[in-house]
Amino acid sequence: MNLPKELRYSEEHEWVKEEGDNKVRVGITDFAQSELGDIVFVELPEVGSEVTAGEPFGSVESVKTVSELYAPVSGKVVEVNGDLEDAPEKVNESPYGDGWMIVVEMSDPSDLDKLLSAEKYEELVNED
Repeated sequence: MNLPKELRYSEEHEWVKEEGDNKVRVGITDFAQSELGDIVFVELPEVGSEVTAGEPFGSVESVKTVSELYAPVSGKVVEVNGDLEDAPEKVNESPYGDGWMIVVEMSDPSDLDKLLSAEKYEELVNED
């Protein structure tokens, strides 16, 4: 399982990469995409939407199931990965690269303090 150390992780299997200017890039983890199987559709919010930490912001549909995506931080969506509309498989192929989902301008940067380190996230998924 690939877990980049510089990222932070939510218990709902999203990753967060700090990008400066109070912005973070969000996607789902390698563990999540492997559990879901082949992703066939991704539903994401519109740019300008508000997201709330712990609340759903979209969904991913795989050949096995449909899963909600949960916002790891609160704030405004300032960018959406439109490539996933035509190529949802990028989430499987590159969950930490081309498979990113949204960029959020955080309303409360302390949300980051509630997220897990790579080590803590690994402990979480190994308990399942």
